Amino acid sequence: MAGRPRDERARNVILRRAADIASQDGLEGLSIGRLATELGVSKSGLFGYFGSKEELQLATIRTAMGVYVEEVIKPALAVPPGLERVRRLCESWLSYSQRRVFPGGCFFFAVTAEFDARPGRVRDAVAAAGLDWIRFVARTVEDARQLGELAGDTDADQLAFELISFMENANAVSLLHDDPNAYERARTAIRNHLAARAEAG
Repeated sequence: MAGRPRDERARNVILRRAADIASQDGLEGLSIGRLATELGVSKSGLFGYFGSKEELQLATIRTAMGVYVEEVIKPALAVPPGLERVRRLCESWLSYSQRRVFPGGCFFFAVTAEFDARPGRVRDAVAAAGLDWIRFVARTVEDARQLGELAGDTDADQLAFELISFMENANAVSLLHDDPNAYERARTAIRNHLAARAEAG
């Protein structure tokens, strides 16, 4: 029993490094051998934690989800429902990407592009995480609409799609073109978009 907390801490260190690697090189870029080399541990020891590359990939997704919740979701939930929560949610996401919480930008942006057309358990896990995110943004928008802070005819799913598009484009442009201004452009676009819907109400 005494070894379990230490084992869990070691596993968490391994998975956090795995998530960093996957954000840059994809989940297919993960291997038990590579992690063992980078962390200075034995391959057999790592194999004992995960058993297969697929299990390593799935565990890495779960770890990344935990980081995402802490960095993006919880800060938004600290704000009461309404337009300000929508703003905080968008800002939390942009900050998470801009600060390179994962060195490759948004972990899920990277692995979604990698697995969107591949069937299997890893794709299903990535898809489920993405759908949870989309639904959360839409629900946050819908709360603001119901509170009268956005126009009554606001389509929450459509507005969520547009807000996510602004955020993901900032992530992509900043990475591909090394352009930090992409985040300010996204903030301006989001601010203008939400203001227009609020004024329409």
